[in-house]
Amino acid sequence: MSAGATGVGSLPGGDAREAARTVTGSFEDFPYLAELPARGPGADMIGRSLGLLVDMYAHVEPSGWRICDRPGRDSRRARSWLGEDLDALEEFTQGYQGRLKVQAVGPWTLAAALELHGGEAVLQDPGACRDLAGSLAEGLREHLADVRKRIPGAEIVLQLDEPSLTAVLLGRVRSASGYRTYRAVDRQVVEGALRDLVAVHDGEVVVHSCAPEVPFALLRRAGVTGVSFDFSLLTEREDDAIGEAVEDGTKLFAGVVPGTDGPLSDPGGSVMGVRKLWRRLGLAPGTLAESVVVTPSCGLAGASPAYARAAQAHCVRAARSLADNPE
Repeated sequence: MSAGATGVGSLPGGDAREAARTVTGSFEDFPYLAELPARGPGADMIGRSLGLLVDMYAHVEPSGWRICDRPGRDSRRARSWLGEDLDALEEFTQGYQGRLKVQAVGPWTLAAALELHGGEAVLQDPGACRDLAGSLAEGLREHLADVRKRIPGAEIVLQLDEPSLTAVLLGRVRSASGYRTYRAVDRQVVEGALRDLVAVHDGEVVVHSCAPEVPFALLRRAGVTGVSFDFSLLTEREDDAIGEAVEDGTKLFAGVVPGTDGPLSDPGGSVMGVRKLWRRLGLAPGTLAESVVVTPSCGLAGASPAYARAAQAHCVRAARSLADNPE
């Protein structure tokens, strides 16, 4: 069995067809819907996800995205770019059958990034957080149905991007003034909102965070089937939570390939840390291929186009090395 490999989400540049060609060429068995934030607001991961909302709208202020009462130019642009990206992916996946990943920002990172009318984050208002999560759930249902219609052979994997999740749980998200932080959100509330969103999709759901201290146990309880993370940020303190997740069937999307330009080690070297983790946890080496998907450490928007292509090809080779030489 070959270990899987895929990307995280973003790529450099602004050409949707070139991005779709690169993704489907690099990851023949597990492509994804690329994001191209270089195009501007609305193409970034926050703007794209706000464009998915149902009966909830946002526009760009100098400070970032802010709730507004009616759809405007910014939300229309976000939807237009998403449509362009889907058109391109559809073109390059004719007849495709297999796993296909689409990404959206999760409810808590979205609540930390989106401003209320007064300029404070949605995060400070529990009612607004509930409304946002509900609107996102409806939007994702429609989005997933659209992807299924366009690429009927796809087994869709939904990735929820939650880089602010740990900061939300620990009360580290800064207020608009920057002089204080918002109160930590109760873990059961966080878990419940994630569980409700996971239930929107009847296939695999992965949560991605490239921040330290990913809450593996909470995510497992929320029902995700995989956790995507920057492998270099792991500490041995997280071993127990990771071991329990793997034994429970949770897949690890291990970000072992740097997301910005630099030298790439040999493929076997890139996954050496994963092998060491397996030995430390006392897990059978033969389970590596079925439990681990190799990815870049985070999105590749900050990389050069040449490095982004090389990094994705490197992920595929590293996954092959992991499957062929698990010991």
